[in-house]
Amino acid sequence: MRRRRGSDDVSEKIAFDNVRLIDPQSGLDAIGYLVVQSGRIVTRGEGPLPEAPEGAAGVERVEGRGRCLMPALVDLRSHWREPGYEDSETIASGSAAAAAGGFTDVLVLPNTKPRVETAAAVANLLDRAARVGMCRAHVAAALTADLQGERMVEYGDLFDAGALAFTDDMNWVRDGGLMRHAMESIRALDALVISHPEDASLSRNGVMHEGTWSTRLGLAGLPVAAEVSAIARDLELARLTGARLHIPHVSCRASVRLIRAARDQGLPVTAEATVHHLCFTDADCRDYDTNFKVKPPLRSSDDQAALVEALADGTLDAIASDHAPHTRTDKERTFAHAPFGVIGLETALAAAHDRLVVQGSLDLLRLVELMSAAPARILGLEPKGLGEGAAADLVLFDPADRWAPSAGALRSKGANCPWLGRTLVGRVHGTWLEGRRTFSVDRLNEVEAAV
Repeated sequence: MRRRRGSDDVSEKIAFDNVRLIDPQSGLDAIGYLVVQSGRIVTRGEGPLPEAPEGAAGVERVEGRGRCLMPALVDLRSHWREPGYEDSETIASGSAAAAAGGFTDVLVLPNTKPRVETAAAVANLLDRAARVGMCRAHVAAALTADLQGERMVEYGDLFDAGALAFTDDMNWVRDGGLMRHAMESIRALDALVISHPEDASLSRNGVMHEGTWSTRLGLAGLPVAAEVSAIARDLELARLTGARLHIPHVSCRASVRLIRAARDQGLPVTAEATVHHLCFTDADCRDYDTNFKVKPPLRSSDDQAALVEALADGTLDAIASDHAPHTRTDKERTFAHAPFGVIGLETALAAAHDRLVVQGSLDLLRLVELMSAAPARILGLEPKGLGEGAAADLVLFDPADRWAPSAGALRSKGANCPWLGRTLVGRVHGTWLEGRRTFSVDRLNEVEAAV
């Protein structure tokens, strides 16, 4: 990766001392040290850092104070908007937001203008992200032309240009025959098919979960059936074609049941939940706050409990941010007319830790697995870890730090964040990409102090 001008200096050697090493790959959870040289982990150990560990002479020393040093995160779903919608987000601002959240790898979605549906568009996105140098972008290219579900694109050309996955983002391909042929073609490349689960003929003009709260608020409901029926069709096509299918932002108990049965039958399917579906329910829409308007919609507390159970038992493989920035003007419309989506890269780890680990649903090792190694495996990337020889893609995380996100300190251009002003327990203090620091909370604190 090219190094961005003006980014943090690269230290050839870094020693992290007095850190809680968290590594799901090896099951490690212990206080110790870790030494990085030339962007790679050269040694780690339990206990205090030796006076002169091999390869550690003259290193930059990072005092951990017992904070967690973990493999950096991988996001399966993020909208960076550039080109075409730079007022909402750019590759530079999206990359900075990712670094602030502890991410070094992000799968970027194709709903730009023009769409990411040509080899040139894939190459341009990858090149621009590399020039920024804050994190690695990976490309999910269009599944059909203009994301309209009517005509397949040149999957081989897109794959050769660097696309790892294919998706029509928030549009479900209604034509089952076309979807079958697309999945067969993509299977030949061993690439990933990501299918947004929503039958629009059932969801129609729904703006929130169809249930008691939609009735009370007088808002059009989006039923669970729209998601479940789409997933059922796609699972059968995965069975028929053998394509690797990934189901994004699962939101309800009925979907979890279908996915669990499919996995029990050996179908090549993976699935994720988003942080906001784990943290909020349809009751949070009661004040018509558009920062809670997402798609799929926030569901019931029972649906939310099913997602947590599925992450614990392995039915759901990963947690994603589904980072979807919008301008303040767009989100200040009425609930019925505002766009769907919230930002989440900068708060994902903190919010998931606060909701799942602090409340006792998961341990930290499992959470890091769900946000780092597991999404990497889904994308066909080398899972991150703290083993010797691994790339020094690292995040320093304080699980006891209490903080409240503020709009003025966000690196994303979007301010549509449902966690603004809410106290979260757990905070990213630093991110390193191949041994180069891309984020420091100390600098962010300077911004917050000035706001």
